[in-house]
Amino acid sequence: MIPLRDSPRSSTVPFVTWLIIAVNVVVFVFELQLGHRQLDSLVEVFGFVPRTFFRWTQLGGSPLDPWRYVPLVTASFLHGGFLHIIGNMWFLAIFGDNVEDRLGHFRYLAFYLLCGAGSMLVQGAFTPTSTVPAIGASGAIAGVLGAYLLLYPRARVLTLILLIIIPWFVELPAVVFLGVWFVTQLLAGTAALSPAAGAAAGGVAWWAHAGGFVLGMALCLLMRKPSRARVQRDWTTRAPRGLWLPR
Repeated sequence: MIPLRDSPRSSTVPFVTWLIIAVNVVVFVFELQLGHRQLDSLVEVFGFVPRTFFRWTQLGGSPLDPWRYVPLVTASFLHGGFLHIIGNMWFLAIFGDNVEDRLGHFRYLAFYLLCGAGSMLVQGAFTPTSTVPAIGASGAIAGVLGAYLLLYPRARVLTLILLIIIPWFVELPAVVFLGVWFVTQLLAGTAALSPAAGAAAGGVAWWAHAGGFVLGMALCLLMRKPSRARVQRDWTTRAPRGLWLPR
């Protein structure tokens, strides 16, 4: 399922969401300039390696060494390819502006960074001996999706579903779209824990997604601004029910 547009309109300019997207793009362009060895070194240092984090003191490091914790933040700004970054930034652009609107700009930035760091720790908790660096913004964005579910459960999401080669545009309630997304991550993460999964897991940090989603819901309850009367402009009033076509 590919989200194309959601119904709520943000009442503020989502400059933090734009800034996060811009930083991710700039970092990715920088990655493209590096040779294979340089890129591997960058990912090893700034990606989150579960074994290194959890065995830091056993490897001779100080438990309070900042370099132990830096990857919890920086890993969310590294990506492994064009599809990786495009998919992540697409989801963030669609859902992030409304969450930023409800949390406030600075709280939203703190929320995003905490979700990214927390999702890495969840992934590490399920794979504590892994030496494979975890990178990508998907854990932080999963937190945004979790918050969106709480804040806009009755929003509508125009979704593209590909039936083999036939595109199908369907209007889904946010609770359905995000519920299906979360269950998919949960099932995939459970399957990836099987010793037989091996390469079939595809190198995807499923538990970072599931953990980030739950963490985003929890943090949203703590960080959202007091509710107030809101009048949301909804483009469903300007389109017939049922099939929506992108403008």
